[in-house]
Amino acid sequence: MAFDVRIVNSFLAAAMHVIKTMARMESEPGKPFLKKDDLALGDVSAVIDISGAAEGSMALSFEEECIKAIVSNLFGEPVKEINNDVRDAVGELTNVICGDARRRIAEKDIVLQAGIPTIVAGKDHIISHPYDGPRLAIRFTTSSGRFAVEITFRNKA
Repeated sequence: MAFDVRIVNSFLAAAMHVIKTMARMESEPGKPFLKKDDLALGDVSAVIDISGAAEGSMALSFEEECIKAIVSNLFGEPVKEINNDVRDAVGELTNVICGDARRRIAEKDIVLQAGIPTIVAGKDHIISHPYDGPRLAIRFTTSSGRFAVEITFRNKA
């Protein structure tokens, strides 16, 4: 399946916009690549199912130092470890990014709905997407480390 560039670009723009506005942190996207395994590209992740005009999911993964800096900016106080507050923040960031992306996509007359994110944390954790299709991944670099967005979609017949 070919990825719809309108959908992919909407998720990328949403990720950069949300991290910039909520966490006051610039991010620079890397080159997209096809991901071949289930290993997360970070230390804490959230996966959200997407349905509607297309079915699939989005995963958001953060390296530990990156998410600690983001959550420190969100909370206005230093965060020293990945705890329940950090995991909750990853889920909320995933919701907001997915919502912003869906708004951008709706402007192109493509309607998508989203589920509730599932959060997974720990070194070398696995991300389970609902479909076995190709996974497009993009790493973003910030001043405090990296995060990644993974997208997989199956076109509805």
